[in-house]
Amino acid sequence: MPLTLHTIQPQKGSTKGKKRIGRGLGSKGTYSGRGVKGQSARSGVSGLQKLGIRQVMLATPKARGFKSNRPNAQVVNVGDLSKQFAAGAKVSPAILEKKGLIVSATLPVKILAAGAISIAITLTDCAVSAAAKEKIQAAGGTVVER
Repeated sequence: MPLTLHTIQPQKGSTKGKKRIGRGLGSKGTYSGRGVKGQSARSGVSGLQKLGIRQVMLATPKARGFKSNRPNAQVVNVGDLSKQFAAGAKVSPAILEKKGLIVSATLPVKILAAGAISIAITLTDCAVSAAAKEKIQAAGGTVVER
Protein backbone atom coordinates (compact mmCIF):
# COMPACT_ATOMS: atom_id res chain seq x y z
CA MET A 1 0.00 0.00 0.00
CA PRO A 2 1.48 3.42 -0.98
CA LEU A 3 2.09 6.05 1.70
CA THR A 4 -0.35 8.92 1.04
CA LEU A 5 -2.20 11.34 3.29
CA HIS A 6 -5.43 9.38 3.40
CA THR A 7 -3.66 6.15 4.36
CA ILE A 8 -1.64 7.52 7.30
CA GLN A 9 -2.98 6.42 10.70
CA PRO A 10 -1.51 6.47 14.22
CA GLN A 11 -0.05 3.25 15.60
CA LYS A 12 -2.41 0.96 17.45
CA GLY A 13 -2.67 1.94 21.14
CA SER A 14 -0.90 5.32 20.75
CA THR A 15 -4.03 7.46 21.06
CA LYS A 16 -6.86 7.51 23.60
CA GLY A 17 -10.51 7.72 22.67
CA LYS A 18 -12.57 10.84 23.32
CA LYS A 19 -14.17 10.94 26.78
CA ARG A 20 -17.94 10.95 26.26
CA ILE A 21 -19.47 12.80 29.16
CA GLY A 22 -23.12 13.41 29.97
CA ARG A 23 -24.38 10.19 28.37
CA GLY A 24 -26.16 8.53 31.28
CA LEU A 25 -25.23 6.93 34.58
CA GLY A 26 -22.79 4.42 33.11
CA SER A 27 -20.51 7.01 31.57
CA LYS A 28 -17.80 8.02 34.05
CA GLY A 29 -19.75 8.72 37.22
CA THR A 30 -23.07 10.24 38.16
CA TYR A 31 -22.45 13.89 37.26
CA SER A 32 -20.20 13.37 34.23
CA GLY A 33 -17.70 16.09 35.15
CA ARG A 34 -20.38 18.80 35.39
CA GLY A 35 -20.62 19.10 39.17
CA VAL A 36 -23.94 19.08 40.98
CA LYS A 37 -27.08 20.65 39.47
CA GLY A 38 -27.28 24.37 38.75
CA GLN A 39 -26.85 26.48 35.65
CA SER A 40 -23.44 25.14 34.67
CA ALA A 41 -24.68 21.54 34.82
CA ARG A 42 -27.24 22.22 32.08
CA SER A 43 -26.62 22.17 28.37
CA GLY A 44 -26.01 25.40 26.47
CA VAL A 45 -23.93 27.05 29.17
CA SER A 46 -21.48 29.63 27.78
CA GLY A 47 -18.01 30.65 28.94
CA LEU A 48 -19.15 33.81 30.76
CA GLN A 49 -21.71 31.88 32.81
CA LYS A 50 -19.05 29.35 33.78
CA LEU A 51 -16.66 32.14 34.81
CA GLY A 52 -19.06 33.57 37.35
CA ILE A 53 -20.01 37.17 37.96
CA ARG A 54 -17.03 37.94 40.22
CA GLN A 55 -14.45 37.09 37.56
CA VAL A 56 -16.35 39.02 34.89
CA MET A 57 -16.46 42.11 37.11
CA LEU A 58 -12.73 41.84 37.71
CA ALA A 59 -12.06 41.53 33.98
CA THR A 60 -13.97 44.68 33.00
CA PRO A 61 -12.71 47.78 34.84
CA LYS A 62 -15.28 50.26 36.10
CA ALA A 63 -15.10 53.73 34.58
CA ARG A 64 -14.27 56.24 37.28
CA GLY A 65 -13.70 59.95 37.46
CA PHE A 66 -14.59 62.63 34.95
CA LYS A 67 -13.59 62.89 31.30
CA SER A 68 -13.95 66.37 29.85
CA ASN A 69 -15.16 66.87 26.29
CA ARG A 70 -13.29 70.18 26.04
CA PRO A 71 -10.36 69.81 23.61
CA ASN A 72 -6.85 70.47 24.86
CA ALA A 73 -5.29 73.72 23.70
CA GLN A 74 -2.69 73.59 20.94
CA VAL A 75 0.54 74.97 22.34
CA VAL A 76 2.83 77.42 20.52
CA ASN A 77 5.92 78.86 22.17
CA VAL A 78 7.06 82.49 21.91
CA GLY A 79 10.39 81.30 20.49
CA ASP A 80 8.58 79.60 17.58
CA LEU A 81 6.71 82.82 16.80
CA SER A 82 10.01 84.72 16.73
CA LYS A 83 11.45 82.26 14.18
CA GLN A 84 8.38 82.08 11.90
CA PHE A 85 7.21 85.72 11.72
CA ALA A 86 8.73 89.05 10.70
CA ALA A 87 8.47 92.26 12.75
CA GLY A 88 5.01 93.85 12.71
CA ALA A 89 3.24 90.63 11.68
CA LYS A 90 -0.34 89.92 12.71
CA VAL A 91 -0.70 86.45 14.25
CA SER A 92 -4.02 84.58 14.51
CA PRO A 93 -4.95 80.87 14.66
CA ALA A 94 -5.64 80.79 10.88
CA ILE A 95 -2.16 82.16 10.14
CA LEU A 96 -0.56 79.76 12.63
CA GLU A 97 -2.28 76.87 10.83
CA LYS A 98 -0.97 78.04 7.44
CA LYS A 99 2.57 78.20 8.87
CA GLY A 100 2.20 74.65 10.24
CA LEU A 101 2.59 75.59 13.90
CA ILE A 102 -0.84 74.18 14.83
CA VAL A 103 -3.07 71.46 13.39
CA SER A 104 -6.43 73.23 13.30
CA ALA A 105 -7.51 76.86 13.55
CA THR A 106 -10.88 75.84 15.05
CA LEU A 107 -9.32 74.21 18.15
CA PRO A 108 -8.12 76.46 21.01
CA VAL A 109 -4.58 77.87 20.83
CA LYS A 110 -2.39 78.91 23.76
CA ILE A 111 0.87 80.85 23.52
CA LEU A 112 3.48 79.89 26.13
CA ALA A 113 6.66 81.69 27.20
CA ALA A 114 9.35 79.16 26.21
CA GLY A 115 12.08 80.81 24.15
CA ALA A 116 12.86 84.45 23.45
CA ILE A 117 11.15 86.98 21.21
CA SER A 118 12.77 90.13 19.87
CA ILE A 119 10.20 91.25 17.26
CA ALA A 120 6.97 93.19 17.69
CA ILE A 121 3.90 91.15 16.68
CA THR A 122 0.16 91.61 17.11
CA LEU A 123 -1.47 88.50 18.59
CA THR A 124 -5.24 87.92 18.28
CA ASP A 125 -7.73 85.16 19.17
CA CYS A 126 -5.26 83.15 21.25
CA ALA A 127 -5.02 82.38 24.94
CA VAL A 128 -1.71 83.71 26.28
CA SER A 129 0.13 82.84 29.48
CA ALA A 130 1.09 85.75 31.74
CA ALA A 131 4.83 85.23 31.16
CA ALA A 132 4.35 85.07 27.37
CA LYS A 133 2.28 88.24 27.43
CA GLU A 134 5.07 90.05 29.30
CA LYS A 135 7.68 88.87 26.77
CA ILE A 136 5.58 89.95 23.77
CA GLN A 137 4.85 93.37 25.27
CA ALA A 138 8.50 93.84 26.29
CA ALA A 139 9.46 93.26 22.63
CA GLY A 140 7.02 95.99 21.55
CA GLY A 141 4.17 93.71 20.49
CA THR A 142 0.51 93.73 21.48
CA VAL A 143 -1.89 91.04 22.67
CA VAL A 144 -5.55 91.52 21.75
CA GLU A 145 -7.77 89.77 24.31
CA ARG A 146 -10.60 87.59 23.10
